Amino acid sequence: MVNERMQRLSQSLKDSDFDALALIPGPNLTYLTGLSFHLFERPVVVLLAADRKPLFILPELEKAKAETCDLDADIFPYGEDHATWKEAFAGGAKAFGLDEMMVAVEPLRIRLMELQMLQGAAPGARFESGEQILAGLRANKSSDEITAMRQAVWVAEQALEETLELIQLGMTERDLASELTLQLLRAGSDPELPFAPIVASGPNSAVPHATPTSRQLRAGELLLLDWGATVRGYVSDLTRTLAVGPVDPELVEIHQIVQNANQAARDAVGPGGTCGDVDAAARGVIEAAGYGDFFVHRTGHGLGLEAHEPPFIRQGNTQLLEPGMAFTIEPGIYLEGRGGVRIEDDMVVTEDGGESLSSYRRELVTLE
Repeated sequence: MVNERMQRLSQSLKDSDFDALALIPGPNLTYLTGLSFHLFERPVVVLLAADRKPLFILPELEKAKAETCDLDADIFPYGEDHATWKEAFAGGAKAFGLDEMMVAVEPLRIRLMELQMLQGAAPGARFESGEQILAGLRANKSSDEITAMRQAVWVAEQALEETLELIQLGMTERDLASELTLQLLRAGSDPELPFAPIVASGPNSAVPHATPTSRQLRAGELLLLDWGATVRGYVSDLTRTLAVGPVDPELVEIHQIVQNANQAARDAVGPGGTCGDVDAAARGVIEAAGYGDFFVHRTGHGLGLEAHEPPFIRQGNTQLLEPGMAFTIEPGIYLEGRGGVRIEDDMVVTEDGGESLSSYRRELVTLE
């Protein structure tokens, strides 16, 4: 699998102005090499190019892991003495021929430490954002990747079902977030969740990216839960909004509007459409109901090895949808000081439409 992915990267490099790609630990390195490294105080850099073997520069303690890579690679390890770092980078850069190359780096991930080490080892090289060759690298998921994401959705839905049985008035948002985390792990999630669960009650539910607090759950309020699981490195990302006892009729109304917007956006998914079309389908429902000013974010974002990756389902994005693309559909309405609603599902583009990987009930559930 990694060999096929490397072939696609090699072709992308040949089609671009770049000679090489420099990666540090993260999803792209894992995707292309099959290996995961910790991103700590010791630099780890992998150099990739179309016409030469991959090259690893890393701590001695990671050498054995690098040797398990399915790719035939050169390895330049260094010891605990910081002086050996410079030697390893200089040796690796020389062996790779990095000087005078145009090198792509990950604009949202590269750290100053690794960048300066590379610049010092190859002063003639140019380092530029490689977003153009990285953006589409992981966008079209294979059947194995979609299977892992489908399982991550199943784990998340099972965890929610178990968590709902534990909800009681008076428990705090933090208490509930802790229970949901525990249930995710019990249901089979990898230990590293895609993100810390969002649990937001009452007026806090009107904050899209709320952080769980010591606020206690109260009757007559909305309760928003945004959570996900990880299976074999692939993630799910779901949101459901519940009612804790009977709530204000307008809150019931906006929940129905958001549910309709979610349905419209899911119906709009299919090959040949655009990301902007899907956003417009959701946004149109909410605007027609008079709540357009209260839908304050994009309709969705890509999913895979990361909880946020291309493609982005937002206004004006003319990127075409293609089979294998996976992303969220998560319209919302947020009434400051009162409450908010978001309903989020995970979608994949199929050959003739779209499939929701998530199926958990979307109607307003009232917890008694």
